[in-house]
Amino acid sequence: MDFNVKKLASDAGVFFTRAVQFTEEKLGQAEKTELDPHLENLIARADCTKNWTEKILRQTEVLLQPNPSARIEEFIYDKLEKKLPSRTTNGELLGQYMLEAASDFGAETPYGSTLITVGEYQKRLGTAEREFLQTSATMFLTPLRNFLEGDWRTISKERRLLENRRLDLDICKARLKKAKQSEAKAAAAPDFQETRPRNYVLSASASALLSEEVDKAEHELRVAQTEFDRQAEVTRLLLEGISSTHLNHQRCLQDFAEAQATFYAQCHHYMHELQRELGRSANAVSAQHQSAACPDPVSATFASGPHSPGTAVPAASGDKPRTLAMEQTQVPITGTRKAKVLYDYDAHDSSELSLLADELITVYTVPGMDPDWLVGERGNEKGKVPVTYLELLS
Repeated sequence: MDFNVKKLASDAGVFFTRAVQFTEEKLGQAEKTELDPHLENLIARADCTKNWTEKILRQTEVLLQPNPSARIEEFIYDKLEKKLPSRTTNGELLGQYMLEAASDFGAETPYGSTLITVGEYQKRLGTAEREFLQTSATMFLTPLRNFLEGDWRTISKERRLLENRRLDLDICKARLKKAKQSEAKAAAAPDFQETRPRNYVLSASASALLSEEVDKAEHELRVAQTEFDRQAEVTRLLLEGISSTHLNHQRCLQDFAEAQATFYAQCHHYMHELQRELGRSANAVSAQHQSAACPDPVSATFASGPHSPGTAVPAASGDKPRTLAMEQTQVPITGTRKAKVLYDYDAHDSSELSLLADELITVYTVPGMDPDWLVGERGNEKGKVPVTYLELLS
């Protein structure tokens, strides 16, 4: 081990001198070089960015993972630079329990079949949640961590170096001031009390030493000023990069909001489908009896294709299964409106119309129709469509 005693002593002396200067500045006993106002504003803006980034990062982690133990585990894996094992979400685990319970109770029983239906949708919700967590971590949390652990550490290092350069500059200023005071004092009160030549020699030697001390202090001050200016420029360039950091974090925030919107839209879609499935299974038997005694006028309208109000449509025994639902009835139709489709929708039977996201269709309603449904038309196709999948346009 190469142990340099001289370097160690020199570093200790520099540290002690800086500590004395810093203490005297705090006590008001020494002058302090003020930074450029623009640089001061950049430093304050950087500190504000760092503080709020830390708060937003911590709270987002709590939002995405409320379990403190799980967050600690993720932190340890991240520090060890190891891949975190895939964790089952609560929704997926609940869905799995429901499916296992259904197998014990019997899938053919009403309770067992309902457990299967709900369990499948819970697993879908859990899968959507896991995808949302992964997307959020990649698009939002990782850039924030990279700033705090990368860019900010570099900025902090350069700021500490700038502070040291400032202390060195003030030390040199104080040293030069003290040397000039000593020189002026010696010049104002020379020791000429004795007339022996030896005293003149000593006086001239002391004056030369003081002059050399002043020249040395001036040289050290110029060097310290140059190093301080150079470090201030480096620090300024780094701090001005905070503007780029804000733009990057803005894009990440937009991606995070987009991921949230997609996740909640998926959840809304799955829950709406689950409600329909549960309603269909609960009313399946009664709907079969009612369909034989009282046909649905809406189904008759869908099966018959486009026709004007008041037109009777004859039934034919040779038609396809879809045309068997046609009825010889008159269906009054309300005014039509345009609607934009929000999500994809797959028709569950011949009376419904499949939808594609972002397409425009014509919708209207008929008397006696469920208020959660509308009649949708797209070209020559017609069928029932759920209102929750549409945005009605004026």
